[in-house]
Amino acid sequence: MGRRSTGGNGTSPGDNQNRIRPHLPVLEWSALLSYNGKLSLLKETAILDSKKLKESALAAVESLRADLHALSLKIHGSPELGFQETGAAGWLSGFLENQGFSVSRGICDMPTAFRASYGQGSPAIAVLAEYDALPKLGHACGHNLICTGSAGAAVASRGTVDECGGSIKVIGTPAEELYGGKIFLVERGAFADVDVAMMVHPGVIDAAATRFLACQTLDVEFFGKAAHAAAKPEEGVNALEAMLLSYAGINALRQHIRQSARIHGIITDGGEAPNIVPAHSAGSFIVRAEDDPYLIELEDRVMECFRGAAAATGARLEYRWGEGRYAPMRNNLALAKLFQNNMQSLGRNIYLHDPSRSYGSSDMGNVSQVVPAIHPSVAIAPRKVQLHSPEFAEAAASGAGQRGMEDAARAMAMTIVDLLSGPAGIEKVKAEFYRWKGEGQS
Repeated sequence: MGRRSTGGNGTSPGDNQNRIRPHLPVLEWSALLSYNGKLSLLKETAILDSKKLKESALAAVESLRADLHALSLKIHGSPELGFQETGAAGWLSGFLENQGFSVSRGICDMPTAFRASYGQGSPAIAVLAEYDALPKLGHACGHNLICTGSAGAAVASRGTVDECGGSIKVIGTPAEELYGGKIFLVERGAFADVDVAMMVHPGVIDAAATRFLACQTLDVEFFGKAAHAAAKPEEGVNALEAMLLSYAGINALRQHIRQSARIHGIITDGGEAPNIVPAHSAGSFIVRAEDDPYLIELEDRVMECFRGAAAATGARLEYRWGEGRYAPMRNNLALAKLFQNNMQSLGRNIYLHDPSRSYGSSDMGNVSQVVPAIHPSVAIAPRKVQLHSPEFAEAAASGAGQRGMEDAARAMAMTIVDLLSGPAGIEKVKAEFYRWKGEGQS
């Protein structure tokens, strides 16, 4: 009581050495130093192993270049529309099977979908392959590069799986354009055993996170009554006028919707001849919004344009909303930053977020609702070139296109190293996803 205490060596509690080293027996202190040293060594070893694994993955992509180029050009030269991609699906799954992947074809009751797997269990990383083309334009969205880049990344990641465990899955996803094949794959459980999903889309800018709108397609028909347009026009009911009134109503509606929302469409049938009152008209439309609630609101407002036109003309209205709704993209930023760092290491000046604020939609948005996901873009053409154009179709078969595909494969393979070589990377990715879902990490 009241006696000034000293340490074992006679120093006071205020001595620096005493503040640094707590009062522990020599053996316990030695054990603590040994533990900290091992922990530091483990961290250094993990960093070195990660570096070696990335170097190995890069070397693997380099060894695959000729095969990937040939495969991408073969798919580019044989464009197939959605759900008709028998050639592309067969060539891709065959390539992966020859590389040691276990392949299941026709998954989820979709003949041109497939899954190619290497390794066992979790973490299970999926790289997605799109391979459908556009009507009349061919691969003007560069899907021939998406699928070969994903295949290259997966094959280059075999060494990472062998060293670290887990598994790599290439999921062949047909009919992204117009039909939203991934919507049905999600609904039918294709991603139930997937921990993380990614794919890279060719574009005109390098960005790790891209913005996609919720989207719904709409097919509309009006049925009127044919009549001679000169002799007895009063006997007719003009179905084309109903479609034109609807189009005018939608044009007026555009002034009064949110800035990021989109409504657009085409008239696919406007009649048979100019001297016949059109008895039938048809059109295809797309409605887009940043979130599902506003999309639903817009759907109702768009339908009022068609109902009003039917009432005004007397034509009968029939309509069909698309079977699947494209969901907005939920970018996992922890995953996007890993990809960004890896792409930067390849010499690309890549943005985290696409600064162009361009809007589109993709069924990758539906995948991002159920697993952590990213959909980066890699530049293969100047910014003045538009996707879905003949110029972009040319870029998808160019040297710049091949370089973009290679860098996509490299960056994805290195990101897979980050996810499999230690728990920190994937735990951060999953924690962000569960926070967004409001479920809490389990």
